[in-house]
Amino acid sequence: MAVPAAAHGARKMENYGRFLALLASTLLVGFLSVILSLVWVFHYREGLSWDGGPGEFNWHPVLIITGFVFIQGIAIIVYRLPWTWKCSKLLMKFIHAGLNTIAMILAIVSMVAVFEFHNAKNIPNMYSLHSWIGLTAVIFYSLQLFLGFAVFLLPFAPVHLRAALMPIHIYSGLTIFATVIATALMGITEKLIFALNRPAYRESPPEANLVNSLGLLLVVFGSLILWIASRPHWKRPPYYYTSKFPLVRVLLI
Repeated sequence: MAVPAAAHGARKMENYGRFLALLASTLLVGFLSVILSLVWVFHYREGLSWDGGPGEFNWHPVLIITGFVFIQGIAIIVYRLPWTWKCSKLLMKFIHAGLNTIAMILAIVSMVAVFEFHNAKNIPNMYSLHSWIGLTAVIFYSLQLFLGFAVFLLPFAPVHLRAALMPIHIYSGLTIFATVIATALMGITEKLIFALNRPAYRESPPEANLVNSLGLLLVVFGSLILWIASRPHWKRPPYYYTSKFPLVRVLLI
C-alpha cells in the first residue's frame, strides 16, 4: 500500500520566522487594500449597486482588488504554507484551483459591471490602454486556469508532460499576476483623472491621497507575493508515494 512520505512530517522550513513575518505582512497589506477600496467607493463615490449607474461601475475596482489581486495572490502562495505540507498534493491542487476560480469569477463580474455601466451611459468600451491590458490579462488568466485544470488537476496528462509544462505554468501565472497589479494601478489612476474635477486630481484632494495610498499598498502586496513565490527554500518539498516496491516512486507534480 502506498504511503506518503510527507505524512511523517513536513521538512523543516528554512527561515521559518522570516516567512511568517512576511506572510503576516502580506495578509495585512492585502486586507488593507480591500478595505481601502471599500472606503473609497462608499465614502467618496456612490457606493455599490446594480442599476447601470455609478454604483454598478464601483463593483469593478472592489472586485478586481478583492478577487483578481488579493485572492489570486493567496492562490499563488498557498503551496508555500508549511502547515499544508502534510496535506495531500491533490487536496492542495483543489484549493489552488478553487481560489483561482473564485478570482476568475469575480474578475468576470467586475468586467460585466463596467460594460453595463458604459452601455447605459453611452460611453465607448475598450478604448484605453487599461482596458486593452485588462482584457488581455483576463483572457490569459482564463487560459491558464483551463490548462491548469486539464494538465495538473485531471489525471490524464502524463507525468513527463506535467514536468515539462510546470515551469511555464509558474512563469505565466506570476506574469499574469504582475500584469494585473499594473493594470489595477492604471485603472485607479484613470478613474481619478476622469472623476475629480473640483478639486482636480493634480490638487491632491483627500480622495486622491487615499487612492494613491491604495495604489502603494497594491504594489507592496504584489511585491511580497512575488518574493514569497520566488524563494526556492520556501518551496513545498517534493511529495513522494512509495509503493511496496522500493525502487518505484512516483513524483506527484
